[in-house]
Amino acid sequence: MMQVFYRSPALYTNGSEEIFVNDFNNCVNESPYLEGYIFECNGNVCGYSMIAKSFSTEFGKPCIWLEDLYIKENYRGTGMGTQFFAFLHNQYSDVIFRLEVEKENLPAIHLYQKNGYQVLPYLEMKK
Repeated sequence: MMQVFYRSPALYTNGSEEIFVNDFNNCVNESPYLEGYIFECNGNVCGYSMIAKSFSTEFGKPCIWLEDLYIKENYRGTGMGTQFFAFLHNQYSDVIFRLEVEKENLPAIHLYQKNGYQVLPYLEMKK
């Protein structure tokens, strides 16, 4: 699923097998920074998500970054994304939730806005 997600227009980068293996290993090896979730429907794997934990000095509280959210195409629109957001918002209180989305990914933007997320006017940079 990570390969499909990272090769989709939803992301700027394509990732690599090394990155996928590293991400998976950090999810299952109790990293304090990364948590992974697998979505199942009637015994079928239908998606996954990874969140990263940090602290926001801008907002003065812990920050949960929604790094990956992938739902297989035939399970989209079933409420699974909304259920996952409800789980996260219940699991983590008094935190800032942040995520990135490609501006062309209108279905994802709709899901995020429906769950209370707002567009920030930032330009993100990396090295």
